[in-house]
Amino acid sequence: MAENTYAADRIALMDVMLRYAKGVDQRDMALYASVFADNVEVVGFGEETFHGRDQWVGYVAEALKAYGPTQHMLGPQLATIDGDTAHCRTDVQALHYLAAEPNKTLTLWATYNTDMQRIAGEWKITRHHLEPRGTRIQAD
Repeated sequence: MAENTYAADRIALMDVMLRYAKGVDQRDMALYASVFADNVEVVGFGEETFHGRDQWVGYVAEALKAYGPTQHMLGPQLATIDGDTAHCRTDVQALHYLAAEPNKTLTLWATYNTDMQRIAGEWKITRHHLEPRGTRIQAD
């Protein structure tokens, strides 16, 4: 892989995850949906495995009603690229204000293990797996 192509792909892969975080935190479900392939599989967010972008984005939009402001802070991404497919490991610390108790916050520490594919020239998430590391609820 040419060096300039590799660098461009690395930036593009990280941008996918940055749009993911921005979409959730700004409640921009169109932006959030844009990072996923139509047939995405999502695991690790509870017992259910989600199949398809519409099912997953619908679930997230509903789940976000339990929270006020959120902030998803992403750590450096480790990516393995093989042509038009990639696997990315991204650490996340996500702060969630509870809607019902605005003086309380839930903090999640986790790792996103994400498979992506270049589809029509754009990287899209095809499989997204949350590996929780810990959570904490704290009153202000």
